[in-house]
Amino acid sequence: MNVLNAAQLQEILSASFPGADVPRVKEVLDDAVVIVQPVDERHGRPGGTLSGPTMMMLADTAAWMAILAQIGPVLLAVTTSLHIDFLRKPAITDLVARAAVLKLGRKLAVIEVSLFSSGHDQLVAKAQVTYAIPSSKIEGVPQ
Repeated sequence: MNVLNAAQLQEILSASFPGADVPRVKEVLDDAVVIVQPVDERHGRPGGTLSGPTMMMLADTAAWMAILAQIGPVLLAVTTSLHIDFLRKPAITDLVARAAVLKLGRKLAVIEVSLFSSGHDQLVAKAQVTYAIPSSKIEGVPQ
């Protein structure tokens, strides 16, 4: 059961990174969140492919959104590890991430993120991201 919808997640993402080129939260499903990073040449690297940092950023952001969709606006949930395998050369086109929560515990969450070039079915990268969930609220700071 999801606590937050796509519009609420988008609002959190945009407010958390004002002025940044944030991804668009496309869909919140029962078991996953789908987000899209608009891509242009700024996100590329030599050889006509997307940069690794762009793909890692989207994997991490998608994982965060997947967790918040399930637990609410706990903004201080933070990445503790991110493992990514780059599988294929992605096109310089919008990048789509599908993030599914594999395990949601009281202190840790494990999320699997699949990355695709928009309009293509083959994975370009696969990531596993672990997040630490704060155990108590810090006064004056939104969780």
